[in-house]
Amino acid sequence: MNEHIKGWLELPDPAEAGQFLDQHPDLQFIDLLIADMNGIVRGKRIDRSALKKVFERGVALPASLYGLDILGETVESTGLGLEIGEADHTCYPVPGTLTMEPWQKRPIAQLLMSMYEDEQTPFYADPRTVLKSVLKRFEELELTPVTAFELEFYLIDQENIAGRPQPPKSPISGKRPESVQVYSIDELDEYADFLTDVIDAARAQNLPADTIVAESAPGQFEINLQHVDCPLRSCDNATLLRRVIKSVAYDHEMDTTFMAKPYADQAGNGMHLHISLVDAQGKNVFALDPDTEQPNDIMRWAIGGLIEAMEDYLAILCPNINSYRRFSQGFYVPTWPCWGVENRTTALRIPGGEPEATRIEHRLAGTDANPYLLMAAMLASMHFGITHKIEPPPPVEGNAYDQQELVLPGNLRDALRELESSGMMREYLGNDFLNVFIACKEHELTQFEQTISDLEYTWYLHTV
Repeated sequence: MNEHIKGWLELPDPAEAGQFLDQHPDLQFIDLLIADMNGIVRGKRIDRSALKKVFERGVALPASLYGLDILGETVESTGLGLEIGEADHTCYPVPGTLTMEPWQKRPIAQLLMSMYEDEQTPFYADPRTVLKSVLKRFEELELTPVTAFELEFYLIDQENIAGRPQPPKSPISGKRPESVQVYSIDELDEYADFLTDVIDAARAQNLPADTIVAESAPGQFEINLQHVDCPLRSCDNATLLRRVIKSVAYDHEMDTTFMAKPYADQAGNGMHLHISLVDAQGKNVFALDPDTEQPNDIMRWAIGGLIEAMEDYLAILCPNINSYRRFSQGFYVPTWPCWGVENRTTALRIPGGEPEATRIEHRLAGTDANPYLLMAAMLASMHFGITHKIEPPPPVEGNAYDQQELVLPGNLRDALRELESSGMMREYLGNDFLNVFIACKEHELTQFEQTISDLEYTWYLHTV
């Protein structure tokens, strides 16, 4: 068990439930939500009469929720299924996450949950717990991470073509988008009702979503979340925002995908993470030197940790077989451990702007990553770099894509090998957690590799 997990309790105040019920007398049901290892939201629906009891005593859910593969089937090699008798653990509400679901046709609320082994010990396989263990280390440094996510997604038609996605028809023109119109206002207008409803629903749930832009492919958009000074809440926001986007799309008779690479000939979906650190006085310790405009010691060491450990944590940023399809030429995905100032071709970008707003933007992850695990891996690497005073290589100037071929693992199998052998990741994220994560992903790899694809039949059935 990771010792840094102990002592970080997030148990709720039952008064929150009573106040919410008083404010919403017509409320019928509450969805209790847990983000599993893949970042997929699962859980159960309860009647309003049971809400106070959930706040007081929690609710039992099986530990195997954290041993599921991408299809929701228990991976027995995790040890969380039959080996422990499909045992339940108690889940408690995450304070401040009880909100209405504005897209529902009847009054239904939602509530994020987190699993515990007992009232004093969060469950080691819960991604929120993994992140808590890393945050304890920053408390010891008296530093607070301030973070924000940018999420890319595709709008797709509810009707696929032979299992393949296609862009939805425009509600205005009735045509499907075909061209790439990055930052297009016209494309925002085409889907204005959907996009407006997403922002409205996000605000109704206290999610700080503020900007939407048309991205680099037909039907692709990016939505930005404002920075917050609690990384756990930042990840809660990203997880719940994905649910908002999907649910609102259904209301508009469309679908969405956060799949890393849904179209072979178009850009993939990325999830950029912005991180700065503030001290006990609220000062950004990453602020550039006003005279030299160069990173100070703490920022350099944080960058050094992120660069040095990038191969170790790539499987967490790119956790699926499809994740590695993003790393193809011409689609603006960083392919090697590098950094630069105001350079969008590097894996780590230091955006320009006011010195007090200086931050690191990590540009490698796909939107299919689990936000809690992505955050935990980033902060672990930064903490390692700061405490070990790791110097980064020189910053890259110009086009980083032309300066180095792919040197990061190019597939999930190789990335998992790097993660499994990483002493640093095991120290920060915990042996027990990593063993469960790797078991789930190796199970998916085995299933994938045993499946005969259509391309194999095309190539080999009549030619060999």
